Amino acid sequence: MKSLDWVVVAGYFVVMVGIGLWSRGRVKNIADFFTAGGKMPWWLSGISHHMSGYSAVMFVAFAAEAYRLGLTVYIWWSLTIGIGVGIGAFLWAPAWNRLRSKHDVKSPLEYLAIRYNVPTQQVMAWAGAGLKVVDIAAKWVAVALLLQGFAGVPIGWGIALVGIVTMVYSVLGGLWADALTDFGQFIIQGLAGFAMFFAVASHFGGIDFMWTIWDKLPESHSDPLTGPYTLTFFMALFLIKTLEYNGGMWNLAQRYMAAPSGFAAKRSALLSAALWLVWPLILFFPMWAAPLIVPGMEANAEQAYVEMGKAMLPAGMVGLVLAGFFSHTMAMVSSDANVITAVITRDILPRLWKGALSMSADAQLKLARITTFAFIGLSMTIALTADTKGFVLKVVIALVAATMGPIAIPLMLGLLPWFRKIGPTAALSSTVGGLATWVFLYVEQQFLKDFAVSQALIVSTPLLVSLVLYLVIGFAKPEPSRERDALIDSLKSDEPDTAPERAVRS
Repeated sequence: MKSLDWVVVAGYFVVMVGIGLWSRGRVKNIADFFTAGGKMPWWLSGISHHMSGYSAVMFVAFAAEAYRLGLTVYIWWSLTIGIGVGIGAFLWAPAWNRLRSKHDVKSPLEYLAIRYNVPTQQVMAWAGAGLKVVDIAAKWVAVALLLQGFAGVPIGWGIALVGIVTMVYSVLGGLWADALTDFGQFIIQGLAGFAMFFAVASHFGGIDFMWTIWDKLPESHSDPLTGPYTLTFFMALFLIKTLEYNGGMWNLAQRYMAAPSGFAAKRSALLSAALWLVWPLILFFPMWAAPLIVPGMEANAEQAYVEMGKAMLPAGMVGLVLAGFFSHTMAMVSSDANVITAVITRDILPRLWKGALSMSADAQLKLARITTFAFIGLSMTIALTADTKGFVLKVVIALVAATMGPIAIPLMLGLLPWFRKIGPTAALSSTVGGLATWVFLYVEQQFLKDFAVSQALIVSTPLLVSLVLYLVIGFAKPEPSRERDALIDSLKSDEPDTAPERAVRS
């Protein structure tokens, strides 16, 4: 990297810290810290929702798959998310917002104590928090690998640098800082993405490279599904991503909760869905063309995008692209840290320490900031001690995708009126059964070397087990409740309920 590139990267970090300091003045209590007080404009909520689904993993693990296999990564990743979020705009986005506006919910899991019961809520809270800290560790490794490839910075230093900057603005500004940095990162991502796209177009002599490169690539690169990514994998991932990006990934539920109304949350979701369908194409086309520009990298495809940047971009633009990588990861990590803090302080800690419920407003806000600091620090520690080779793809697909279903199914289906009679027995069985299935398959694959356990199987089976248990037990052993009915009915519209409002927290 040239001096100008370092100036761009340093300037980016300064701006991020500045946003955190500015946002600190907008955070007066934990409602502001966790849900922006319900005052976030719908378009900012939508952009933040979109940006919070990215990380540098896209330019490491997914770029590697695009290099090796071609089109399929857009089909099973971006397309599934875009369609899934579009569906969720009508099913889930307004409901999340109404939980905040009508029941004073500040954590996506807070409503589970009444929808099911406290034990079910706690199992999901602990399992999800444990999963997310490992997931974020993978994001730190991904961005550090990119920094090492571009600038030769040791991985440990890269993790520390990006982690500390993220920690500063997340601790200070809460969800407002997350959303505002998401917007800034959206602009940076746009500039960086178009810079690489047009550099590749110039290399091939025009924009028509988008359809001419396929004749020069292996025939399988234009197949929608290829390699380990089968129709079974696609169908399982479509359901997983629909649940995950509509609130199963808790930080994305927060974006809907932060909008002013359920209608505004719906508009946010539709904006995010449109961005998911269109924008990844700009980012993926250079990756699909990469084998023609930097050939022979199949064995080290995780560095393909780095080599593309070095080969195609002038000084200053390399720094902008690298800042774009940072922006992806920092957007996702800061939002994850904020929502996990909400779950810990609102759902887990009060069950361990009753004094947490009687803390003053200032003490609650201080606790939220301390928890954010501790969570980011723990994820950085895991990243610093991990074996980085293959770590990113292994965590993102084998762990996160496979375990998201068992955690998300009771959470997401519990919001829908069609499942109102399904109670805690089915929900707890669904989560525990799905996670136990994943543990069994993962041990078989990784430690007992059972090669019959494919990637498609390890992703789809826990989801299927969890879904079947939830539906079969739920309908065979219905557990209706007036309290649950009232909660679900209150989520149908933005209109005030006729019955007196009741807080979800028990």
